[in-house]
Amino acid sequence: MTGAPQAPPRDGTTLVLASASPARLATLRSAGVEPVVMVSGVDESQLDGLPPAELALQLAELKCAAVAARDDLPRPSLVLGCDSVLELDGEALGKPDDAADARRRWQAMRGRTGVLHTGHCLTDATTGRVAAAIASTTVHFADLGDDEIDAYVATGEPLLVAGAFTVDGLGGAFVTGIEGDHHNVVGVSLPLVRELVAELGHRWVGLWPH
Repeated sequence: MTGAPQAPPRDGTTLVLASASPARLATLRSAGVEPVVMVSGVDESQLDGLPPAELALQLAELKCAAVAARDDLPRPSLVLGCDSVLELDGEALGKPDDAADARRRWQAMRGRTGVLHTGHCLTDATTGRVAAAIASTTVHFADLGDDEIDAYVATGEPLLVAGAFTVDGLGGAFVTGIEGDHHNVVGVSLPLVRELVAELGHRWVGLWPH
């Protein structure tokens, strides 16, 4: 007689998310991980003049390092820092400054293609070991009319996210296709995080609560 499938054992490690992003938290939760959120408070304006992908990675590393240095971390823990930027015409686009900036961005993005880069940095708080990498996903945008852009900006959603768009919210109707990891566009690449977890000697399924 075959018994019921056994859940994979936990390794006792807590994932700490060094980000205030509700989308990142929801993505990790939907994948079976319940992170502890500890916001880094890093000043993102301190880095300037870097290529978009490198900017995303260095910001992720700064956020991760800031939280990993805290004394109130749960033990043992893995600290995950992420940062996303949209590359369009070689420029790194984070969150818009205001509604007018979001409107200008969409007027430039509509009917075109950009690349969403998310830097990921994972630190083992016990050993101090660090693993980091970038995930990049190509995003195709619909050719929106000015009235649609104005209506979308008026919702406030584009002001809260890198690149001034979402695929998991109101902006989903304005993305005609993606090439690469869908989760990366939301803000965290689950396959990449799994690889980083393994690189540091842990098991992704060991982060699932049991």
